Amino acid sequence: MTLPTCKPVNMEKRPMVMIIIGVMGISLSAIFVKYSKAPSVVTAAWRLVWTVGLMSPVVWGFKERRQELLRTDRRSGALCAASGIFLALHFWAWFESLKHTAVASSTAIVCTEVIWVALGYCLFLGGKIRKKAAAAIAVTLAGSLVIACSDSGEGTAHLYGDLLALAAAVAVACYTLIGRVARTTMSTVVYTYIVYSFSAVTLLLLAWAQGYSLTGYGASGAVAGLLLAVFSTILGHSIFSWCLKFLSPAFVSASKLCEPVVAAGFAAVLFGEMPGLLQVIGGAVIIGGVLFYSSVEARP
Repeated sequence: MTLPTCKPVNMEKRPMVMIIIGVMGISLSAIFVKYSKAPSVVTAAWRLVWTVGLMSPVVWGFKERRQELLRTDRRSGALCAASGIFLALHFWAWFESLKHTAVASSTAIVCTEVIWVALGYCLFLGGKIRKKAAAAIAVTLAGSLVIACSDSGEGTAHLYGDLLALAAAVAVACYTLIGRVARTTMSTVVYTYIVYSFSAVTLLLLAWAQGYSLTGYGASGAVAGLLLAVFSTILGHSIFSWCLKFLSPAFVSASKLCEPVVAAGFAAVLFGEMPGLLQVIGGAVIIGGVLFYSSVEARP
């Protein structure tokens, strides 16, 4: 009697399954940060340290990638360094915002990244913004103001958290814009490896400057960092990059807008964070504005 054999699943034929995994991965980011008892900069440092460690065998273990890494010129190295610094600031600001405001508010505001990328592309890279895209930007910013007005009634701490989330969105937009320039001559794997390395060093220096060490907070900081590296980075953002091979950029970008909804659902179940009416309205306006902007930019 022969045992039945299981055929390997070809995930290239099921990109929507990967999209769902990616959405779940990035939506868990805020939850892992909430569970960490370590300072925000320490949790962020652990995330990048783990990410670099997990990527190292993939980069150094293959001759082609290793040679590309060692051939990186000064200009590309400088761009990667700047990109890594902004990514570090993004993680620090966003993780810190989650300690002051609700998951729903923070994740919705961070989703305005695409808007700041559009503005930066227009101001610094010679791009142009269509009238409909400008209207979408205005709608998105209006949604952020609605959330800010809602959280202002909860005290200055919530409003401070919203401002940190906004700063995180601007920082990650800078990281994206610099990456647009650097990626013209570099592969994705080598580029992200160098950026993550500089980001890890930046966060370690920030932790040291604030008098923090990576230990002394129990296992929560290191464990949260590992979970963030595996689920949110590798099974989150990296999967979205992979999906661009099979799905349109507009659809992949739009799918990321599920993060505030899914993250808010996790927070409601795990932490009892029930968003108020204005938070729901503001989040819906932000998601609608970003979705409309993505559809406008997707048109030829």
